[in-house]
Amino acid sequence: MEMTRNMGTADRAIRAVVGIILLSLFFAGPQTAWGLIGLIPLATAVVGICPAYLPFGFKTCSDS
Repeated sequence: MEMTRNMGTADRAIRAVVGIILLSLFFAGPQTAWGLIGLIPLATAVVGICPAYLPFGFKTCSDS
């Protein structure tokens, strides 16, 4: 079953920036495991699918 994207360009860009910032805190900042949380928004930005949007049918992308 192929999942369709439910994230728009702006949503993906914001998540990518947040993910990179959090990961940079892991490598350059206090180096706690909390910085690895940045993998989640970065991964959803790359894939274009947010699992939290699915149960609610929420989409930030256009239907084209």
